[in-house]
Amino acid sequence: MDNITSIFREKKLKLTPQRIAVYKYLKGTKEHPSAEVIYKALQTDYPTMSLATVYKALKTLVEVGLVQEINVGEGNFRYDAFSTPHPHIQCVNCGRVDDLDQLDLSGLNKEAENHSKYKILSNKVYFYGICQECQEK
Repeated sequence: MDNITSIFREKKLKLTPQRIAVYKYLKGTKEHPSAEVIYKALQTDYPTMSLATVYKALKTLVEVGLVQEINVGEGNFRYDAFSTPHPHIQCVNCGRVDDLDQLDLSGLNKEAENHSKYKILSNKVYFYGICQECQEK
């Protein structure tokens, strides 16, 4: 929590209870929830918090680099508090999203530079497949 406090102080942003709640929720899960899932999960403790507030909190957390926004297609976004760049894998059947943090892609940017005339600044890598639960059905 010291990290979020110092980042918000440095950026001169207000650290609201709602922003803290959204961040804590994301830090406490390995899932990659949507804003709607986060909203429903926080309703018991924050009954007056609106879905719009959750969206605004997520937008701010993404802007300051504490949270990654994962575009899972068709305007659907999921969120990940593990903000260090890493690849993701999505089940094409149920939509589940998981981290592939064991996969070493550290040389990928250099390899892409070798095959182009670009100076690569960053990348986002997504894999698509069928998760174990869907395979067993």
